Amino acid sequence: MSVIPSDPNTILSRKAVAEALTAAGFPVTKKTLDTMATRGGGPLFRLFGRKPIYRWGDALDWANGRLSKPIRSSSELNAA
Repeated sequence: MSVIPSDPNTILSRKAVAEALTAAGFPVTKKTLDTMATRGGGPLFRLFGRKPIYRWGDALDWANGRLSKPIRSSSELNAA
């Protein structure tokens, strides 16, 4: 079974989100998501009791939102 869910409504644990995002090409660790959950800036999540759970579509939207615009060279980032 693939770790990348096909349904955007799939509910995942924080560890599973980190694994799925990494498999989808967005390298992120559970520890990074732990930190972002307390400091802000991470994907939307909900609590099921005391357990954080994520909707795959929300996590994927968050990861896509962190992408830069397409560039051909890193020098293009400084030109703006």
